[in-house]
Amino acid sequence: MGSETKEDASGSSRNTVHKEKRAYLFREWTRIDVMRASAVLIVHLLCALAPFNYKWEALRFGFTLALVTGLSITFSYHRNLTHKSFKLPKWLEYPFAYSALFALQGHPIDWVSTHRFHHQFTDSDRDPHSPIEGFWFSHVLWIFDTNYIREKCGGRNNVMDLKLQWFYRFLQKTTGYHIMAFWTLVYLWGGLPYLTCGVGVGGAIGYHGTWFVNSACHICGSRAWNTKDTSRNVWWLAPLTMGESWHNNHHAFEASARHGLEWYQLDLTWYLVLFFQTLGLATDVKLPSEAQRRKLAFAR
Repeated sequence: MGSETKEDASGSSRNTVHKEKRAYLFREWTRIDVMRASAVLIVHLLCALAPFNYKWEALRFGFTLALVTGLSITFSYHRNLTHKSFKLPKWLEYPFAYSALFALQGHPIDWVSTHRFHHQFTDSDRDPHSPIEGFWFSHVLWIFDTNYIREKCGGRNNVMDLKLQWFYRFLQKTTGYHIMAFWTLVYLWGGLPYLTCGVGVGGAIGYHGTWFVNSACHICGSRAWNTKDTSRNVWWLAPLTMGESWHNNHHAFEASARHGLEWYQLDLTWYLVLFFQTLGLATDVKLPSEAQRRKLAFAR
């Protein structure tokens, strides 16, 4: 297996590991791979059954679930925990992280580690969901091959800030129990319609909202900043992704709590940050300076 050293956008060197094309299906599947694939399959199966087990109130529940868990992913997992774009008191930080579990995208330690690796190795073949391996790989297939991610990135040694906190270690060990308990409560509350329209429709919306950021936002769209990578701003995905689709903005200013940097760029997650900042609960809120903007602006 050959390798070479390349420089990233900041000028620092990083190793690029060249691998042969990975077999997606006929390979070793770990227990985690099977669990992840099962969750995705169940959610999409329930979504497909929704037209046959349909109630308006159940569909409203599904949309609400997608909104709440989607915002929890972007507000908590992404901007608060991964990039430390703002600080929250623990009594507020932990409930947002907990509700993000029900987006079915894993526990905080795993999600945050993967995303930090993405920024460290963006667009290289060490990127966990590199667009250079194709649309479907970056969209979803990477999720089901944990051995491949480990080969690319190594161990989860970039999240010691979370591993040192008992709450995140607890979620790491018990994620499946919380999800199964939640699904059981949903079924007992509303029966099959709430499973199909809630867990199914709501879960599918949440899944693809996040996945499109990894795939479409590195393939199509516009570039406002000279980031030396393939990140793009995709305006039509902004409502579905809670503002995460201003992805070129994000790669330009990773620590920024605001991704929709212009007044017309819809960013629901930023509005939530701003709400808590107004209440004095979100502190140390980071935004790009004028000097940072000038440095990455395209020459006119």
